[in-house]
Amino acid sequence: MRLDKYLKISRIIKRRTVANEACDAGRVTVNGKTARASYDVKTGDIVEIALGTHPIKFEIININEYAKKEDAGLMYKML
Repeated sequence: MRLDKYLKISRIIKRRTVANEACDAGRVTVNGKTARASYDVKTGDIVEIALGTHPIKFEIININEYAKKEDAGLMYKML
């Protein structure tokens, strides 16, 4: 699954266009490397997002094509 789509489905970023713009601006890193929106995420990847004043760092636990609001938090683990 694409990185921008994962960020939207897991509800870390509310809109896919915002996720895409954050990736293009170089604010998203995967396993310590700057990642593009088209990066193919895998289970176990460590993602760090620098939006606003508080950077967000999490590990991808599960990848689902669709997630309900209640299940979105189970797709990642905050670090």
